[in-house]
Amino acid sequence: MAATIHPFLYNPALPAAALGTSQRLLTRHSLAREFHSSQISKPPLANEIPPLNDAFKRLQAGGFADWRVSVNGMVDRPASFSLAQLKSYPSRSQITQLACEEGWSYIAEWIGVPLSHVLDVVGMHPQARYVVYFSIDPDWWESIDMADALHPQTFLAFGMNGNELPVGNGGPLRLRLPRQLGYKSVKFITRLTVTDSLKGFGKGLGSASPEGGYAWYAGI
Repeated sequence: MAATIHPFLYNPALPAAALGTSQRLLTRHSLAREFHSSQISKPPLANEIPPLNDAFKRLQAGGFADWRVSVNGMVDRPASFSLAQLKSYPSRSQITQLACEEGWSYIAEWIGVPLSHVLDVVGMHPQARYVVYFSIDPDWWESIDMADALHPQTFLAFGMNGNELPVGNGGPLRLRLPRQLGYKSVKFITRLTVTDSLKGFGKGLGSASPEGGYAWYAGI
């Protein structure tokens, strides 16, 4: 993610949780627009990704059979899930638009397990306020509040347009968050941490985005 200054600027005088408060009150239960299958982009775009590390290449060579996503923090039952386990849970699909902060977008069908279901499986503590999620690239991480984490359109996505999620689009697993700009839908997810504070992560700004000049809350 480039560190160029963007119109959706982060205000360092405000804590991450205070950003977008008015918008959050208005959109807490809103749904991102869903499209008809005839409107799916052909072909779906895949934005440029940095060179993937050796750990990713090893997992890819094994068909991602050993891919794991761990869930820890404020949960009763910390766990590590394989792709097969995630696919065994009730899945959903949505045809939504991924809108990039750079001005391009595409529409695709995303298939995955609602994040809310995974949080139910691990027994999220009632005082939890955020989910912090990490890519296999340790510098690529984000966080969301519980309004978005428990939203029915927030998925751990493993499929796209009826097939496995392509690597160029974040496969084998990415967070899909259609109510926010694309950089919040982190690719190659390997870890989720449930927490009541964002102060202990990175520079305490809520995610890597504000550290590079972008907004923590990127609602659309």
